[in-house]
Amino acid sequence: MAQSVIISGRPVVTSDRWLKLACVHDEVWTEGQVVAEPVQFIRQLKASGLEADIFTFCQKLPETQPKYDYHFDWDNAAAIPLSTYDDWWEKRLPQVTRKNVRRALKRGVVVKTVNLDDQLLTDIVAIFKECPYREGKRFPHFDKNVETIKKEVTTILDRCIFIGAYHGDELIGFIKLVVMGPITSVLYILSKTSHYDKRPTNALISKAVEVSLAQGSSFLIYGKFAYGKKSAGSLVDFKRRNGFEQIDFPRYYIPLSLKGRIALKFRLHRGILGLLPQSAILFFINLRSRMVRIRTKLRPGHGKHNPQED
Repeated sequence: MAQSVIISGRPVVTSDRWLKLACVHDEVWTEGQVVAEPVQFIRQLKASGLEADIFTFCQKLPETQPKYDYHFDWDNAAAIPLSTYDDWWEKRLPQVTRKNVRRALKRGVVVKTVNLDDQLLTDIVAIFKECPYREGKRFPHFDKNVETIKKEVTTILDRCIFIGAYHGDELIGFIKLVVMGPITSVLYILSKTSHYDKRPTNALISKAVEVSLAQGSSFLIYGKFAYGKKSAGSLVDFKRRNGFEQIDFPRYYIPLSLKGRIALKFRLHRGILGLLPQSAILFFINLRSRMVRIRTKLRPGHGKHNPQED
């Protein structure tokens, strides 16, 4: 069973697996460096009685060089280094992406920051409920009830910005951004597959760059660029075409038990994606996509594109 404890004001939680990893809860959405004084933090963690094998934490951008004398692996983020909008537009985007942003405008897509209210929540739920499959796999939010979706969308409201893409009065896509000092990060980005031809997702990314610059952010982050050895796929291609690049930073692993020390020695802390060769990962991803098509009996080409494949 997962456990939790408060250390230096940070909630630390454990994973419910055979190898119990402890980390700061919602680390990725924590403003500033997650662990400011590791020696003191780890000492308090060991004294807390929390049952964990390994404690892990990362340095956040812009700090990319290792600062501490602990075991670390390189983690990564899909990030756009921000200077000016023109720099992103002219130097980081291929012609096809600039064309897609212009296409959205020509086809009547209006992108703007919006306030969270009951109507926006209703429209967001409609997007979540539009399609049961995305990116070649079952979309996990599709089966959730309305109240659960609304609860998840309304987290971290004190530091978030919503951007909506509209066609007429219809919300056809949205982004939820979380502002964390020098970093602005994408928490949700989703568009209706029925409006794929209007390229709303490209237009949303364009507006997100503009908003992030207005917030004074140095980076716009959209999750990871590579997950373990998985560094290819439609989502990676989408990120690359929209100006995101892989930026590596250290993630530290501190053993708290004998099992943790053994796991680190044999690299078991990396999980299945960190151990399998990339060719095997891609094989299983493609197999899963084919099985999805068979189960849903899609027509050839139907459901081929997702908003994150523009």
